[in-house]
Amino acid sequence: METITVQQLKEKIDNGEKVNLIDCREPAEYEEYNIGGTLIPLGNIQNGDLGPLEGKQDEEIVIHCRSGKRSAAACLYLDSQGFKKTVNVEGGVLAWRDAFEAE
Repeated sequence: METITVQQLKEKIDNGEKVNLIDCREPAEYEEYNIGGTLIPLGNIQNGDLGPLEGKQDEEIVIHCRSGKRSAAACLYLDSQGFKKTVNVEGGVLAWRDAFEAE
């Protein structure tokens, strides 16, 4: 598992890079506020219900949650399942809002 700051993530998105961005929060949290990632709740990931991640074991997978704890757990699980490049977003949505909501 690697880490990325919200600033580095935004730069990747702004530069048009392909980002496999996964939001591992719960559906209600996602509906309230999201940054455009694909919703796969942590419980689904830990149950092996990977949906759009199937076949992407060799690709970079960037995962975020509210603060970075659930996404770290998701990264560790995916690492154990053979994913080679998982990236945890430091500080999650809270850090994203702090960094970019004031703009």
